[in-house]
Amino acid sequence: MNNTIDLTIKSQYIKNYLNGYPLISKDFIVDWSKVKAEGTIVNLHDERKKFIAKGYYGIQNKGYGWVLTSKKEVNIDVAYFTDKIKAAIKYRKDFYSDQNTTAFRVFNGEGDGVGGLTIDYFDGFYLVTWYSLGIYAFKEDILAALKSQVVYKGIYQKKRFDAKGQYLDDADDFVCGSRGEFPLIVKENGVNFAIYLDDGPMVGVFLDQRDVRKTIRDTYAKGKTLLNTFSYTGAFSVFAALGGATKTTSVDLAKRSRSKTQEQFTVNDINVDGQDIIVEDVFNYFKYAVKKEILFDVVVLDPPSFARSKKHTFSVAKDYVKLLKEAIQITNKGGVIVASTNYANFNMLKFKEFIDKAFKELGGKYKIEQTFSLPKDFKVMDKFKEGDYLKVVFIRKVL
Repeated sequence: MNNTIDLTIKSQYIKNYLNGYPLISKDFIVDWSKVKAEGTIVNLHDERKKFIAKGYYGIQNKGYGWVLTSKKEVNIDVAYFTDKIKAAIKYRKDFYSDQNTTAFRVFNGEGDGVGGLTIDYFDGFYLVTWYSLGIYAFKEDILAALKSQVVYKGIYQKKRFDAKGQYLDDADDFVCGSRGEFPLIVKENGVNFAIYLDDGPMVGVFLDQRDVRKTIRDTYAKGKTLLNTFSYTGAFSVFAALGGATKTTSVDLAKRSRSKTQEQFTVNDINVDGQDIIVEDVFNYFKYAVKKEILFDVVVLDPPSFARSKKHTFSVAKDYVKLLKEAIQITNKGGVIVASTNYANFNMLKFKEFIDKAFKELGGKYKIEQTFSLPKDFKVMDKFKEGDYLKVVFIRKVL
C-alpha cells in the first residue's frame, strides 16, 4: 500500500493544475519537504485545503512526479491502471491488426494518463519501461493490469531510474511468460528489424521514427546515395537500401554499431558488402568527407540530445546549427537533409530557426518539404507540449 500525503500548491501554479498540466514540480509546492519516499501518493490542494489533483512522487529528468487524476475519490490501484491500459489498447487497435507492422508503442506515459511509464509491443512480447523509482513502486498493480488486458508471449522490463535517469542493469529484464529467442524479428511497414529485449537499455530500433523511415524509403531513396549519421543500428540505412538507394553510408562512434547494422541488413536480405558501415566520430567523418570531396544526395541527422567523445562534446541546444552546417557542405545541390531531434526543451519553430541560421551563415538557400512529429501510437497531451518531443524536417538544399 502506497503512503498518501497532502501537499499545498503555490497559489501562482494552481491554474496550471486546474487546466490539466500533468508534471509535478518541486518548485510548485509549498511544503515539498513533507514527502520522503518515491511512490508516495500526493494529494494536491490549494491554500484553503481544497482538493485540486492526485498524483505520485517519482524523480526523473522532467520533474518530481505526475498527476494521475483530478478526482479525489479515485484510488490508484489495479482497477485504475486497468482502465488506463484498456483505453490505450483501444486507441491503438488498428496497429494490432496490421500484419506489416508488429512493433509499436502501446502506452506512452502522460499521453495515456500515467507519466513515467511506457509499454511497447514487439510481435506478442511486451516491454514495460519504468522511468522513476516512484512509478516502479506501482509495479505489481501495473503488471496485473497489463496481464488482464492482453494476450502475451512474454513480458520484459527496463528500469531507467538511477541518479542520472540512466538504465539499471543490476536485475533481470525478464518478467513473465516465455523468454523467447533473440533476436526477435519484428516488422515495420514490411521491413524486418532484429530486436533484443534482454540486452541493455535499448532494443535495436527507435519506434518513434517509423513514419520518417517509411518516407525516406518511399519518396527519397531511389537512385540516391544516403549518409546516416549517429546511425545506431542503421535503421534509416536499411529503409533507404530497400527503397532503391544506390549506396548507404552509416556512421556511429559506438563499436557495436557495425555488427548491429550488419545484422539489420542481413535480416532484410541486403548485401552488406554493398554498404559502408563506419565506426567513427561523426564530426571527424564530416572533415574526412569535405577533404575527399564526398557528397551525398540524402543526409540523415538524428543525434542524441547530448553526446561526448574523446574530442567532441555535442549538445543539441548549443551545437545543432554547427551540425547542420557540416551536413550542408557535404550534401549535393538538390539533395535532402533529414534533420531530426528528440530534444524536448524547444519547439518546431525554434528548430526551424536553427535550420535558417545554418543556411544563412553558409550563404545557401533551402526549401522545407515535409515535417514530422510523433506518430499516432506515441500519444501526447495537449496540456503538455514538452511530451511531443520529436521534430523532423526534410530540407531540400536549393543552393
